Amino acid sequence: MNKPMGYWLKRLDAALESQLDNTLARLKLSRHQWQTLNVLAENPVSPELLDEVLRPFWGSDTRLRERELAALVGRGLIVVADGRIALSGLGRAKHTEAHRLVEEARRDLSAGIGLDEYAIALSVLERMSHNAERLAR
Repeated sequence: MNKPMGYWLKRLDAALESQLDNTLARLKLSRHQWQTLNVLAENPVSPELLDEVLRPFWGSDTRLRERELAALVGRGLIVVADGRIALSGLGRAKHTEAHRLVEEARRDLSAGIGLDEYAIALSVLERMSHNAERLAR
């Protein structure tokens, strides 16, 4: 039976989320904590900028943000200095370890898919997302 794109997108999304959760659980990290470490790996940022960058993933639930950031501070993975949030040395090591595991998982997930196929799939999904967002306005 030929299934519509929405079916495959939902199925893939659920499988990706489950796989990422399992990968991060090995390091006792939540997805939100991983996303935070990943943003901070580039540079320290203000709390406002961190909120802005993570909003598409976290939504507007400030309690979630506060809980996840408090957990990272409590574990010594991030620090707040001069009004900016940054990775600690321990946080940088945890990010490096998590990044390695996530990249391994991504390689496994894309097994049998050529780079050109992957690029085309991303391009199509991006354009369809823009079209759907435009039409929803």
